[in-house]
This record gives sequence, structure tokens and C-alpha cells, in this order.
Amino acid sequence: MKILVINCGSSSLKYQLIDSETEQIMAKGICERIKLDGVLTHQTTGKDKIKIDADMPDHSAAVKIVLDKLLDPVDGAISSLDEINAIGHRVVHGGEKFSSSALINDEVLDAIEACNDLAPLHNPANLIGIRACAKLMPGVPQVAVFDTAFHQTMPECAYIYGIPYEYYEKYKVRRYGFHGTSHSFVSKRTAELLGKDIKDTKIIVCHLGGGASICAVEGGKSIDTTMGLTPLEGITMGTRSGNIDPAIIEFIAGKEGKSIPEIMNMLNKESGVLGISGVSSDFRDINKGMAENNKRCDIAMNVFCYQAAKFIGGYVAAMNGVDAVVFTAGVGENDPLVRKLTCDRLKYLGIEIDDEANKLRGEEVRISSDNSRVPVYVVPTNEELAIARETVALI
Repeated sequence: MKILVINCGSSSLKYQLIDSETEQIMAKGICERIKLDGVLTHQTTGKDKIKIDADMPDHSAAVKIVLDKLLDPVDGAISSLDEINAIGHRVVHGGEKFSSSALINDEVLDAIEACNDLAPLHNPANLIGIRACAKLMPGVPQVAVFDTAFHQTMPECAYIYGIPYEYYEKYKVRRYGFHGTSHSFVSKRTAELLGKDIKDTKIIVCHLGGGASICAVEGGKSIDTTMGLTPLEGITMGTRSGNIDPAIIEFIAGKEGKSIPEIMNMLNKESGVLGISGVSSDFRDINKGMAENNKRCDIAMNVFCYQAAKFIGGYVAAMNGVDAVVFTAGVGENDPLVRKLTCDRLKYLGIEIDDEANKLRGEEVRISSDNSRVPVYVVPTNEELAIARETVALI
């Protein structure tokens, strides 16, 4: 089967065409600057990568451009849309309605739309992508794979906030968690590396990228995670603040004369590693700044790794033990210093890093020594493949 995986962001659309039998990528690409000038980067496996300017007034236009490029006689991967057997969509927020992926119908669309308030930048874009595909490829089954679904197994003690309970009852204000597709994929692969049934494991997955979250996976189920009602909560990230004293919002608003939306924009887009360093949200730039003795880059790196280690320690307590710690996503897979500084704070667990193995970037590898009481792995995430697998399973 050929599965088209669609991931609509607020101003972008990532896609992959995957042969589910071989799990090989047939083509992939990204539409960027949707609603502005529009840029498509596309590559069919075995052919040159191309980058073109394309008018993309909305996500519907972007979907049309993607399908046209997949059919292109020179740069495409298929000769007819009939070759696409199903479409898998990443949907950011499923609220409490969805604890697993769902075959899309009118009821599912209504439920996704009901979560728009919880993910105003992403869910509306996800819906546009779904409806555009339905219009352009009528009759082709579509599946929604939710970022939040994997975390619906969290117990109440992990997802209820210490605010009046009526806000949970009325508005479903609670911890939801994100990156669920990645946490699920990586924890399953880690159990295989351990040679254990995932039902018998306690694994801590560190999805560290521009957005970062850490998840405690016990018996294959999420029991706690760092992101909350929105992706702003948790560890300090590339541009997001992560956990702060909520009173800071009122304090800065009063001092600077800023509105709540302006403060929220600051916390989401101007904070985190970028805000601390004053240099960049990209850890490659932070590493470079550290090498040049930039003190604020050094502070940003240490804040990030300190918090990662602190959450890992907390999740060891939450699960009353741990069988493995695993790093994934852009930073987790490619930054040896982040992994080293984080794990150096976990020596009380008997963790010992193999410095040579830790030099590898972007590869599946055990980075802990043979003497380490708790193994530490790097496992590259593959959310698109996970979405394709979920799609095949449902149809």
C-alpha cells in the first residue's frame, strides 16, 4: 500500500509518500510560507531535490501543489492519484475524545474542530488539510493520528492541575502532552533494543528538539509527560519558556505595559534558549557560542540540560525505577554535549556514558558504557512512519 502522510502546521505542510510494505520513503517534501509567498521543497527518492516558488494562499492550495508534484512526469513518484491507498494526518490536539488514532468521518471532524481552542494554530490547519485531501481525492480513506492520544493513559494525579476543579469540568483544563507519536515510536523501538516485552519496561524518552518534551513510559503507556494543556509547559525549549512562576506574567505585563497576548507571544517565541542566550534557538549556534566563551550561551546550555536531568529524575521516581533512558529528535539525536551534560547529572542511577559512542550523530546507538547500570540510547524518531503504520492498521 502507498500511504501519503500529511503534517499541516500553522504556515507549513510536511509530507511523505511511504510504501507500507517496505516502509521506504517514495517521496517527501515541505511547503513553507503558506499564506505568504510560498516555497516547495520536494524530493522523490533516487531523484534530485528541487526547490520552487509556488503561490500558496492557503493549505488547500498547498495540498494541490503537493499532489501535482507527486504526479509530475519528471520529478514525481506516481502516475495516478489512484495509487495512493490512504492518507494519514498528524493532528495536534484530540482532547479527551481520542485515546488512539481514528478513521476520519464527520463525527471525527467535529471532534477535532471542538479542540480548536486548545490548539488554535494547528488544529484549524489540520482540518483544512483533511478537507482539501477529501475534495481532491474523494473516497480515499483518511486517518487522524493525534499528538495527544498516547498520553491519554496518564493517571489523574499526573494530568490534573492544582486549580479549581470546575475548570477541568467546564473547559477540560488539564495536562494533555504532545509529541505522542514520537514517544510511542521511540519507546517501542527501545524495548526491542532491550530485548524485552514493552509491557515489562520502564522507559524515559527525551524528545529534545526546537520543541522538547520528556515522557515516562511504563508498560508501553505514557504515565506522565512534561508538556501540558499546550506545548508551552515543561522543559525550557528553543524559543518556549517552559515552566515558570505564573506570577511572572502579571509582573512583566505591569512593568512593561504589555498585554496578555504580547506576553504569551514572548513566552512562546522569544524565550527559552533563544531568550537566555540572546544568540539563537539553534543548539549548533549555542555550541559555537560556548566555544567562543559566550557566557549566556553557556548558561542556556546548562539550564536546558539541568532541567532535562531533573525531569528524568522525577520520572524515575514516578515509575519507581527505570530500564532505559533514550534521546531522540533533532537535538537529542545530534548533540553529544546535551546528552553528556544531562547524563552527567544521572550518575546516582549508575549511568556511565561511553564518550566515543556518544560522538555519533543521528544514528541508533547505545551511548552508555557496558558498566552502566541503566542503558542509555539514541533512537532517531520517525513520526511519519509511525503515522503510516497507524493508518495501515486502521484501514
